[in-house]
Amino acid sequence: MVMMAGSETPKAKGSDSDLGPQASSSSESINYFSEFGILILRLGISILMVHNGLEKLQNPEGFSEFVIGQHLNFLPGDPLLWTYAAALTEIICPIGIAFGLATRLCALGLLSTMAFAITYHLFDTGLQGFPFAVVENHSYAFELSGVYATIFFYLLCAGPGRISLAARNKAKANSVRMKLIKEINKVKI
Repeated sequence: MVMMAGSETPKAKGSDSDLGPQASSSSESINYFSEFGILILRLGISILMVHNGLEKLQNPEGFSEFVIGQHLNFLPGDPLLWTYAAALTEIICPIGIAFGLATRLCALGLLSTMAFAITYHLFDTGLQGFPFAVVENHSYAFELSGVYATIFFYLLCAGPGRISLAARNKAKANSVRMKLIKEINKVKI
């Protein structure tokens, strides 16, 4: 097929763009299903993650002795300090992710805690025949930490999406900027 200069490629039937309502802005269209999916992912992962931090605060001495002291003893400093750092990261960062504020920074913090969780599980149980073995309880010990890490890596790369406080703040800032530009253009020197 020959395309003329400036013409668009035709949409394939059944493509993602045909799945739902879209609104056009001046330069791009919004896929509301994708944005809603990112919102649900942010809210769901935040609700599931916050209890991990709360559990660490219930018995910080036990966690620091059993987990950090035995399996992550390469970390410098007091294991109790690392326990509190992980707990606070797992409580504060999910709140930021849920609201879409500092999402990439929060995802980076949680990705680091999941890297330590995966390291702990690998030191504790090994690979358990990963990826082809059938293991007890039908789950590798590091599997949940790996799923969390994958989601936080996605949020680190993709950001919060358009349904977030960060997007709202950006839109407000752009609106104020446009008003200022209009006012400046009205004033003739």
